[in-house]
Amino acid sequence: MTIEKRRSTLALLALAVSAFAIGTTEFISVGLLPLISEDMHISVTTAGLTVTLYALGVTFGAPILTSLSTKIPRKALLLWIMVIFMIGNTAAAAAPTIELLLIARVISALSHGVFMSIGSTIAADVVPQNRRASAIAIMFTGLTVATITGVPIGTYIGQQLGWRAAFVAIVIVGLIAFIANSILVPSDLRKGTPITMREQFKLFTNGRLLLMFLITALGYGGTFAVFTYLAPLLQEISGFQEKHVTLILLVYGIAIAIGNMIGGRLANRNPLKALFYMFIIQAIVLFVLTFTVSFKVAALLTIILMGLFHFMNVAGLQVYVVMLAERIMPGGVDVASAINIAAFNAGIAMGAYLGGVVTDSMGLIHTPWFGGIMVVAAVILTGWSMKLEQKDRTKAV
Repeated sequence: MTIEKRRSTLALLALAVSAFAIGTTEFISVGLLPLISEDMHISVTTAGLTVTLYALGVTFGAPILTSLSTKIPRKALLLWIMVIFMIGNTAAAAAPTIELLLIARVISALSHGVFMSIGSTIAADVVPQNRRASAIAIMFTGLTVATITGVPIGTYIGQQLGWRAAFVAIVIVGLIAFIANSILVPSDLRKGTPITMREQFKLFTNGRLLLMFLITALGYGGTFAVFTYLAPLLQEISGFQEKHVTLILLVYGIAIAIGNMIGGRLANRNPLKALFYMFIIQAIVLFVLTFTVSFKVAALLTIILMGLFHFMNVAGLQVYVVMLAERIMPGGVDVASAINIAAFNAGIAMGAYLGGVVTDSMGLIHTPWFGGIMVVAAVILTGWSMKLEQKDRTKAV
């Protein structure tokens, strides 16, 4: 292995460790919802706001804070991100009321948005052009490993020691991530490109990029209409005991990790085409889950398939947005990446919120088909984007 390749591998490893910490805190509420609901004497839907408001914090914080922090050296920025992350999770562990817990979640979310946006561009920069999607997938492996180990272990800690102990554990993970960034991330990273408000506005209003941001929100967010309420769904509809939910979340996380790596490889050549077929299968799985969720074995098999396709689209969505931004406005790649991270989390917030509305109005069992409709919309928009890309190629020829 060459020195340059070893260096890029270590940098990707550090980013993955940080993504693991951030991924754990993002999704930990999914396993803790019943515990938070019971301890604070609130409904599961109100507890679900810990997912929704976190996602909204990332949605609005990512593009704004990324554009404001372009002059800060990237290594210093990564370290400050982890400090804010630890402060937010410490506040969550100590929060005496749901209002203060939600504020703490938003503080943590602000660090998340900036990390994911600059992390994606760093990952894409440290490898050759033809390995970009795979590099981004490696960074996002931290998120998938978080769902494999962080979320189930955090859920188990919460069940045994109380949900607050789970957030204390996350602070410890954040400290490890801080140390990993200090040691493994090089100091001579490419600096961010300052971007004016006018240029930012151009990114926000570009039709092709807007279309991709919408695809990201719908295609990624659709699954969260179900995933946010997976713990109560498994217990109340499928009939699994609380102790089995932790194990199922572990299996789900393994499926996510496998799907993420497959998705990165499939998206290296033609991201849009790969996304189109991923979304079709993802929608079918969600519709099928509506009918299988009442039967333990069938529900388990369908949920594993849902996990397989849950993160499969992430690398393709992110790398295609970076490719488009380089074509439209090379100086705005970091901010375009940040806006797409915001779109991921807008999708999470939308899916989690609408899943809660469906739960309250019709019942938990109806969340899968509703999520399926969101993904079908992403299929249609991806097909449209493929036609626009074909027109661009024809013009270029």
